Amino acid sequence: MARVLVTGGCGFIGANFVLHLLRTRKDVEVVNLDKLTYAGNLGNLAEAEGHARYRFVRGDIADAGLVEGLLAEGVEAIVNFAAETHVDRSIQDATPFLQANVLGVHTLLRAALRRGGVRFVQVGTDEVYGTLGPSGRFTEESPLLPNNPYAATKAAADGLVRAFHRTHGLDAVITRCTNNYGPFQFPEKAIPLFIGNALEDRPIPVYGDGLHVRDWLYVEDHCRAIEAVWRGGRAGEVYNVGGGNELPNVELARLILRELGKPESLIQFVKDRPGHDRRYALDSARLRAELGWTPAVTLREGIPMTVRWYREHGDWLRQVRSGAYRDYYRQHYHERHGLKA
Repeated sequence: MARVLVTGGCGFIGANFVLHLLRTRKDVEVVNLDKLTYAGNLGNLAEAEGHARYRFVRGDIADAGLVEGLLAEGVEAIVNFAAETHVDRSIQDATPFLQANVLGVHTLLRAALRRGGVRFVQVGTDEVYGTLGPSGRFTEESPLLPNNPYAATKAAADGLVRAFHRTHGLDAVITRCTNNYGPFQFPEKAIPLFIGNALEDRPIPVYGDGLHVRDWLYVEDHCRAIEAVWRGGRAGEVYNVGGGNELPNVELARLILRELGKPESLIQFVKDRPGHDRRYALDSARLRAELGWTPAVTLREGIPMTVRWYREHGDWLRQVRSGAYRDYYRQHYHERHGLKA
């Protein structure tokens, strides 16, 4: 039985990865370490509660003693999702991003090195590459040219992972992914924001001229890629994870509105944000060739699936948008274990 430490497992992609492992791999035990910041929601993992191969630990990845204690239980891999990820928040104040995305990653790397025999998987982002023109794609050899504080901290984290591999021989791999979408995504991000606002007939804010292009990947496809890299990726290597679903933001908004039967008049163009990258696109040839991964869900298939999920989980969306989801930890975890909130 393989035991994996998933950090940030109560967030969007982390929660989907935990559920993916529990649903598809009977030979894997999951320990989920999450600080439960604003984007961490235990409700995302209600399905996992009480599962024999799952355990939740509330804590900070920067807590060296806690991390080392968990690794001592026989963890053979760390898959690190724990990060501050929202660009707008990083523009307002980059301090939490430095603490989680740089210092937290450093703590995990040191703990893995001390323990020995632990594979480290850093879940990264295409934003570290900066922006593209109208053609071409980033490869793993493209220079890192981050244009916002969030991306800069993720680039720093990737640099640390590379350095620990090259300097200390740590068994580490890095993934860099395009924009994800799907169940449990925090509604400050574009697709759940657009869906939530449209369901309430509220304006859909689109930055600038709406022609910023993103390559979209359904979250389950991303989870399969991460598992493939964990199990078979070459130590010290970077693997791009692209969806092949490029679309300007305004066209994405229109696609969602058509799916919901809502008018395009809900689109509201707003002032562009500073340092807004024009286009992202990744070349995933290495991942496809070495590990046999291909995305299974196109954007035209995934958007209806995602819209349906948010419609069917209206209570989840309302609780997150109102902030009521934060009570879940006290009500459904502390009370169960007789602990104080």
